[in-house]
Amino acid sequence: MNERNSVKTRSRYLPALLKASLLLLPISCSDMTTAQAPAAATAITRSNDQFEAVSNGNWQQVLFDSGSGDWRQHWLADGLIGSVENTPEGMHIKAGPEANNHAHHFVVWTKQSFSGDVKIEYEYTRTDDAIRYVNILYVLATGEGTAEFSKDIMDWADYRNEPYMRHYFDNMNAYHISYAAYGITNEDADKDYVRSRRYMPLENNGLKGTALEGDSFNTGFFKTGVPHQITVIKKGDELWMKVANDQQSQVYQWSTASHPDISEGRIGLRHMYTRSAIYKDFSVSTLSD
Repeated sequence: MNERNSVKTRSRYLPALLKASLLLLPISCSDMTTAQAPAAATAITRSNDQFEAVSNGNWQQVLFDSGSGDWRQHWLADGLIGSVENTPEGMHIKAGPEANNHAHHFVVWTKQSFSGDVKIEYEYTRTDDAIRYVNILYVLATGEGTAEFSKDIMDWADYRNEPYMRHYFDNMNAYHISYAAYGITNEDADKDYVRSRRYMPLENNGLKGTALEGDSFNTGFFKTGVPHQITVIKKGDELWMKVANDQQSQVYQWSTASHPDISEGRIGLRHMYTRSAIYKDFSVSTLSD
């Protein structure tokens, strides 16, 4: 069965229950009726409990990088303009300073590839003051599997010396989570979002049809200089992300059952032009039997 037919088949049988429980958005009490508020609180609690149950599974750490040693031990880079600097506070990744110049994007990839269910944990501290553009976590990335874009993305790394976004979503199978993310106009300042996608390179439709249902807006997270603990888990047909700082925490959840599954690949950290952040105690774990 080809990927297009696989998408249609999986979508037809996606249970309504999964659709109803995808992403639990933070909602203020003023936005809800009295009847809605207890139900929403119960749903959020249930989502948090589900995440904790998954997070406390039998995970075995297979990669750890404090961020203070030589980054080249664990990472490879796409892009000729950005930079990585190891500091006592962690690995400082900076994209190039010139907005709207695709050569100024920057991506670092794990040298190691992973398979099966994965758990990714790290401390993220934003260091830019940008009001536009995004950070992206790539989960389980491989090439589309053609002669030009083989499964191992490092076989065609030179193609990404200019890390244009299209070079990724047009040619890779990967889960994508954008966060500390903003639009492209001044009106989008402080209107951040968290969003997930599953790239579909063989469909030849760019980003069309890649969204996993459940965007979240105006999260209140990711202020410059504030450390955030981030945990991302891909397990079965679910993708989870927990973000926490000293003031708040939130669990985000997406079903991946609407798209063909991805079970192996590298993990990447993307900064669009002008964006930068420090990463500390980056770890990847896989689920043991």
